[in-house]
Amino acid sequence: MIRSMTAFARQECENSQGVLVWEMRSLNHRYLDIAIRLPEELRMLEPSVRERVTARLGRGKVECALRYRLPANLQAAINLDEDNLVRLLDACRVVEGRHGNVAPINAGEVLRWPGVVREVEVERAPLMELALSLLDLALDELIEMREREGRQIREILEQRCTVMSGLVSRVRQRLPEVHARIRDKLLSRLAGLEEPLDPGRLEQELVFLAQKMDVDEELDRLDGHIAEVRRVLEISEPVGRRLDFLMQEFNREANTLGSKSADADTTRVSVELKVLIEQMREQVQNAE
Repeated sequence: MIRSMTAFARQECENSQGVLVWEMRSLNHRYLDIAIRLPEELRMLEPSVRERVTARLGRGKVECALRYRLPANLQAAINLDEDNLVRLLDACRVVEGRHGNVAPINAGEVLRWPGVVREVEVERAPLMELALSLLDLALDELIEMREREGRQIREILEQRCTVMSGLVSRVRQRLPEVHARIRDKLLSRLAGLEEPLDPGRLEQELVFLAQKMDVDEELDRLDGHIAEVRRVLEISEPVGRRLDFLMQEFNREANTLGSKSADADTTRVSVELKVLIEQMREQVQNAE
């Protein structure tokens, strides 16, 4: 199933351990590029987060951000380390004794001193387990959105393939008429020459001209590429790179068709094909 690389997911959970919020955003990228932002309490989760994202996504620039807040009852509590506070105040009095013009002690500065306020300790093991479970839910949501947009991309590509197939058939049906018109035009010009022409040489020139303007091979390859796009769209694995390569092949054949064109209608078809290919390429750039 084709997936888009553009998606967003958000999952939030609150319990006695606190509040966890995962936000994930993915954009199109040539490879899988993962950027992870974690709170200090859960910094050790980064290898596990990267492993889980890599296992489920193939391409895209993926931003994973986790926010954590303590429970409300712990946020309001301020626990002082009395021993450290006493040592700090004693040190301040020693400084005051040696320098009489020292500024008075500011309580706010004292509270910001490392070790004066005890950090609230939480059980990290269940918190890590909860964070990883919530990550799986966020990945589920992200992939669901990528698949939903992928279905839209597939629909657009299938529509363009149908139109392209009709254009190729139109050119192929007109080939005998085009060849006959070129032959008649050449013969009419040669008829005005005073010197008679060698019939064998004339046939050689006609064959050479027909080969130079023959687009059967290009039309066959275009049909083959259309069939390959439809086949690739049925594959369950990421197909963005394959489709991108096929767009290059499409463009090459459309250019050759235009350069070999022997009538205005074939030229118009070549231009229409290029427009369709560009529309498909824009969609493929966002396919995983």
